[in-house]
Amino acid sequence: MRSRKKPSARIGRRPSTTREGISTIGIELFSTVGFNEVSVDQIADAAGIARRTFFRYFPSKNAVPWGDFDGHLDEMREHLDSLPADIPLVDALESALLTFNTFPPEETAVHRKRMELILEVPTLQAYSVVMYEGWRQVVADYVARRMNLEPTDHGPRTVGYLLLGVAMSAYEQWLTDDSLELPDS
Repeated sequence: MRSRKKPSARIGRRPSTTREGISTIGIELFSTVGFNEVSVDQIADAAGIARRTFFRYFPSKNAVPWGDFDGHLDEMREHLDSLPADIPLVDALESALLTFNTFPPEETAVHRKRMELILEVPTLQAYSVVMYEGWRQVVADYVARRMNLEPTDHGPRTVGYLLLGVAMSAYEQWLTDDSLELPDS
């Protein structure tokens, strides 16, 4: 029986546990051991959390490389909403694309590993279809508002796919050369 004076060190989660922190740990494991060889238990163990806690942050192992993608989508939505109404649509979309894909220099190494996993691991490529739908939806919603259309109309949907294609092409180029900065790709 545990004494209340000496509680277990494993009760609850660490106050410093974050979705991004767990994601970074998972990305490092995937990059060194291999995505298919790493289990949820190994990620949880390396993060110092219980398996159950892991599932409070991520619905599956496939979601780990994406980090707090929903949070980033919210930031992109807020960025687009904050732009002046008279900014040309193409300039607004370029601004959103660059802002969404800008990260601190100290995160470059992990972000490269993240994108290599997402673009090269077949299981994660399949999962990307689900994740990128949310990204395209943010773009289509904005374009639809600007063009007085519905987000499901052909134009806004097409712009969502086009902008995603630009982003993916830039990432693929960026990953071919360590000296490139992502915005220059």
